[in-house]
Amino acid sequence: MKKNRKIADYFDGYTINLVQDKDGDWLAHFVEMPNVSAFGETPQQAVEELRVAWELMKESYKADGETVPQAPSRKTYSGAFNVRVDKRLHKALAIEAAQNGLSLNALVAQKLTRSTLR
Repeated sequence: MKKNRKIADYFDGYTINLVQDKDGDWLAHFVEMPNVSAFGETPQQAVEELRVAWELMKESYKADGETVPQAPSRKTYSGAFNVRVDKRLHKALAIEAAQNGLSLNALVAQKLTRSTLR
C-alpha cells in the first residue's frame, strides 16, 4: 500500500503555481524558478508534465556534475544577512531606534516582521 505524499514532496519543496491561460490550457511552474514550467489540458496533466520536467532537469544537473538547486523552504538559515540602504535611510533608522531605546537590528527586525505578517 502506497503512502500518501504531499505534492511538495514530489517537487523537493518547491512551490507550484498553477494558472489557466487565455486559450484554456494550464501552466504549472515553480514560484521560486519560473523558468521550470509545463503545460497541460487539465491542471493534473500540467502538474504531471512539470514533475517529468523537474526529474529531467535534476538528471541534467547531475550529468553535468552540478548540484541540484535546493528549495528555499528546505534550506537552513542563520538569521543574519546584510542589506545596503541609502545613507539617509540608515541615519533615519538609527535615530528612530535610539529614540525607541532599541538597537538598529531590533528596530529593522520589528519592521520586517510587521511588514511580512500583514
